[in-house]
Amino acid sequence: MKVIFLKDVKGKGKKGELKDVPDGYARNYLLKNQLAEEANKGNLKAFEKKKENEERQAEEELKQAEKMKEELESKPVELSAKAGDGGRLFGAVTNKQVAEQLRKDNYKIDKRKIEMKEPIRTLGYTNVNVKLHPKVTAVIKVHVQEA
Repeated sequence: MKVIFLKDVKGKGKKGELKDVPDGYARNYLLKNQLAEEANKGNLKAFEKKKENEERQAEEELKQAEKMKEELESKPVELSAKAGDGGRLFGAVTNKQVAEQLRKDNYKIDKRKIEMKEPIRTLGYTNVNVKLHPKVTAVIKVHVQEA
C-alpha cells in the first residue's frame, strides 16, 4: 500500500515522503496512529499542492535573507564601551550585545545566529559573521567606540 508519511517514523520514512509499505503495517499501525495517510488521488493532489507552497515559501525566505544581508553589510553596527590604555576594553563585547544593538536598529536576529569565535576586546572595527539562513551568511562590521 502506498502511503504519505505525516510524521517521521524511524526506519520507515520521513515526514512528507511517499512510500510503499506492507498493507497490514499501514492499516494497523500507520493509519491507526495517524502517522501516515493513504496515497489516493485526493491525498496525492493535496500533498503536491502543499509541497509547492512549501517550496514557494522557502524561496521567499531565501530572498528576504539575501535582502537583509545586503542591508546589514551596507552599514556598520555602532557600539560603545569603556576602554583603558592602548584601546583595550574593560570587559568585552559579546554576541548578545551585538544582537541587542541590531534589535534597536529594527533587525530581529537571535544572538545564537551571530558567530563570534571570541568576544571583541579592542576598539575599532571587527568583522562578524551572521547566519541569516542555511544558505546565506552576512559579514557585518561591528564598530566599537570608547564611551
